[in-house]
Amino acid sequence: MATTTSGTTSLPGKPDPMKRKEIYRYTAPWVVYGMNWSFKPDKRFRLAIGSFIEDYCNKVQIVQLNEETGNFSHTATFDHPYPTTKIMWIPDMVGQLPDLVATSGDYLRLWRINGSDVRQECMLNNSKNSEFCAPLTSFDWNETDPNILGASSIDTTCTIWGLETGQVIGSVGDSVTGSVRTQLIAHDKEVHDIAFTRAGSGRDLFASVGSDGSVRLFDLRNLEHSTILYEEPKQQPLLRLSWNRQDPNYLSTFALDSHEVIIMDIRAPSTPVARLCNHRAPVNGITWAPHSSCHICTAGDDHQALIWDIQQMPQSIDVPILAYNAQSEINQVQWSVNQSDWIAICFKDNVEILRV
Repeated sequence: MATTTSGTTSLPGKPDPMKRKEIYRYTAPWVVYGMNWSFKPDKRFRLAIGSFIEDYCNKVQIVQLNEETGNFSHTATFDHPYPTTKIMWIPDMVGQLPDLVATSGDYLRLWRINGSDVRQECMLNNSKNSEFCAPLTSFDWNETDPNILGASSIDTTCTIWGLETGQVIGSVGDSVTGSVRTQLIAHDKEVHDIAFTRAGSGRDLFASVGSDGSVRLFDLRNLEHSTILYEEPKQQPLLRLSWNRQDPNYLSTFALDSHEVIIMDIRAPSTPVARLCNHRAPVNGITWAPHSSCHICTAGDDHQALIWDIQQMPQSIDVPILAYNAQSEINQVQWSVNQSDWIAICFKDNVEILRV
């Protein structure tokens, strides 16, 4: 992974006899937090990014890399009252579904993107008794069945939303609506993240992490029971989790203010199968490679994005195989699903995409 942005004229995804450029940067007009790659094959270098502004005046931008010039431009901007706790494009690897992006914050919102025009399709409120919704910490869009979304909240619950198949896959003119499929108390305290499995039976299995320091596994086919996969020894809050995209037996998480990422094998709960410990400051993000069961990227306040090869588990994994040093604390990292050699990070008001 290169550490310079100095000039070459080669283009991402295109052969060139010259050395290809390794890093492209976009500078936003505000601090960036939420960020996600588009899944659509014809939008290879498109991302959605969200601002982190304390006032009630946040924004989401759609940015696109021009592969001819090597420059980013923003193609659309829309208002978002609170900072986005997560942004995610509809998981559409074949390009047949409407161009939708979802955001979480005070509510779960779905937006339709049509060039520079953006319209809000629906605002999903998981409260049955009030027009107000407990703040949402995160959500996930089911990649096996895009009609299912799950959201996590500070009110200890996870809510599973269902979208009407006909409406989502219908023509551009159709509107999108959602209804609560189920709502469950997932943890004893705030729930910080939720994620569906990315391989195998990804439609039905999801996990969550929360302030009670536990990782819990749920099955949509039997929500009466859950499995506690891991409990943080000091009961520190667990902030994020991420499933291995190629092997559904593995997932990763990290705790508040922790310098390490732990990897679990759901076939052997309670004891982590690996610990990744090279960060020198708290970890902020984790993302698995889309093409390999053995590679994961972690990023944190030490300005580092680290890529690890974990194939020697359960033996100790002492050092990463690649490291990138950013100019400031990295608060988000995402590995492109349909371009396995590109990772995006954000720090301060910058988004960088890195060839790995």
